[in-house]
Amino acid sequence: MTEMTDQQADRLRDALTGPWLDLVATARRTAAEGLVVGTSGNVSVRVDDLVLVTPSGVAYDRLGAADTVAVRLDGTRVLGAFTPTSELPMHLAVYRTTDAQAVVHTHAVHATAVSTLVPELPLVHYMTAALGGPVRVAPYETYGSDALAERMLEALEGRSGCLLQNHGALTYGACLDQAYDRTAQLEWMCRVWLTAAAVPGREPSLLSREEIRRVGEKLAGYGQRPAGGAGPGPGGTGGQG
Repeated sequence: MTEMTDQQADRLRDALTGPWLDLVATARRTAAEGLVVGTSGNVSVRVDDLVLVTPSGVAYDRLGAADTVAVRLDGTRVLGAFTPTSELPMHLAVYRTTDAQAVVHTHAVHATAVSTLVPELPLVHYMTAALGGPVRVAPYETYGSDALAERMLEALEGRSGCLLQNHGALTYGACLDQAYDRTAQLEWMCRVWLTAAAVPGREPSLLSREEIRRVGEKLAGYGQRPAGGAGPGPGGTGGQG
């Protein structure tokens, strides 16, 4: 494929400035809220046939509008001086096989701890349904490998998030905010289970898969305004308890 001229690259970078700065803000949020340490973890967002992704080994607070990193779905870099994250195979695998528009991968403490203990996050809270059902743990594979991407896809089947054994967590969504919220929710549920499981002489009560299914049906219409009538939305009410 013919390389872009400097002028074409500048035009593309300008067109992607908004999505890129949103991505950088989300990446900085993962660090500020303790979901990653240093330059660990990574964030991406899809813009048409391109994927914007955080670079490898660069602190998020150093990234500006001129540092946009963009690749095609086959991994070909089309923009950016920095090398894309080493976890690019995972991000691209998600975009190729789902309707994801954004992906957040973290090394959050509680999510990583749970990934070392069980093959699936116990059903400690009904918001498990927001991720599509019981959250599976993808068996360990070396970071950045195609094998890890394959294991992750298996764990993600029918889900919008999974844990990565001895590694961390990954979630995706229709936008950066949704992908991030799912990551935060998953980390919170992992923390709840670890906290409850640590109480001596007690076993945490767990929900049934049938209850998670029922909640999933309720959440499917959460926040949507019924046709022709008032309902959840701007000025309306509606929420999960």
